[in-house]
Amino acid sequence: MAKPQPVRGTHDLLPDDFGAQGAVIDVARRVARAYGYREMATPIFEFTEIFSRSMGETSDVVSKEMYTFQDRGGDSITLRPEYTAAICRSFVSNGLQQSVPFKAFAAGPMFRYERPQKGRQRQFHQIDLEIIGAPEPGADIEVIAAGAEILNQLDVLHKTVLHINTLGDPESRDGYRKALVEYFNDFRDRLSEDSLNRLGRNPLRILDSKDEGDREIVADAPLFQDYLNQHSQDFFAEVLTGLDLLGIGYEVDSRLVRGLDYYTHTAFEFVTDALGAQGAVIAGGRYDGLIEQIGGPSTPGIGWAGGIERLAMLSGVTGQTQRPIVIVPVGEQAETEALKWAHWLRAKGVIVELGFKGNLGKRMKRADRIGASAALIFGDEELARDVMTLKDFSTGEQREVPVGEVLEAVSAFEGALA
Repeated sequence: MAKPQPVRGTHDLLPDDFGAQGAVIDVARRVARAYGYREMATPIFEFTEIFSRSMGETSDVVSKEMYTFQDRGGDSITLRPEYTAAICRSFVSNGLQQSVPFKAFAAGPMFRYERPQKGRQRQFHQIDLEIIGAPEPGADIEVIAAGAEILNQLDVLHKTVLHINTLGDPESRDGYRKALVEYFNDFRDRLSEDSLNRLGRNPLRILDSKDEGDREIVADAPLFQDYLNQHSQDFFAEVLTGLDLLGIGYEVDSRLVRGLDYYTHTAFEFVTDALGAQGAVIAGGRYDGLIEQIGGPSTPGIGWAGGIERLAMLSGVTGQTQRPIVIVPVGEQAETEALKWAHWLRAKGVIVELGFKGNLGKRMKRADRIGASAALIFGDEELARDVMTLKDFSTGEQREVPVGEVLEAVSAFEGALA
């Protein structure tokens, strides 16, 4: 029988990988809390219409990448491909309109059927930050600043460049859309099939095309900045002024767009080339029309998502180093006492490993194999004198410790506390 394997595009998060991803989440959670965001979670699956409405029926994610199935009740269900729509649905479902601005942080798995590649699997993980109910440019500045601070605390901000653009308000967007349709109509015979399909429905998405022929045409397409009304220009200028005030560097990228109509004003990405091909580690924007599109009241919002795998790879973070204390009993009475001591020390926050069998030599070899920092060794003679032998694996030093001082002694070892 062949050895069982995980499904293609998924992988097991073994302790080291899990620790690295946990370290990224811990940093993000700490920064989010400092900015006043409260953590939440949504189910990993939703009714399909939540994502088909929010991401667009013709988007690649909806048409090609979503894990969608019919449940036993006949409902169409989709595994969560992104967090924003799910959080917006939760905002509406739970009647949180009276709690604006609603500031949420979340982290968890997402699912997309796409070609597995470095830093991107079919089950992947994201951190997510959202402000719902704040139409002011200050909200845009804050979410970008929070993202920059997370990257800073992961020591990777210097490896990224913040690309930012404005998509204007609906009036500006409508004018730009018409200009794009007029421009691309002159190249209908050269556009890819996907771009032709988008021309009537969503011409801004042609600007994102990866087709080389399309990219040549896009190079001379009209720029969004030439179609911005005064309100849109002022809004963007205020966002940039705020970033300047905070010392957050950026590059205005006139080709950075979001194809769906509910996106307005600010769009941004923290981009790196330190992982090979250039790619975003945090990306987001303002989505003032999204909540209305999924059936809620007109409510502004802005947020971003960051890839945990990519951030872990970029930062090289590792999880908390655990170096347990090993208890090594010698003799039958000591075995019984070891069980009680292990239970008591664990309750005090000490990481304790208790071998279940083996002589002194075998247990010490196992202690070395698991990277233990120290061993508590005792037999009947030590118990009679109320002492234990404490061995420091880093120095090889052994000394006797009175039982009343054991907790203090073992707590001093690096990595010994949970």
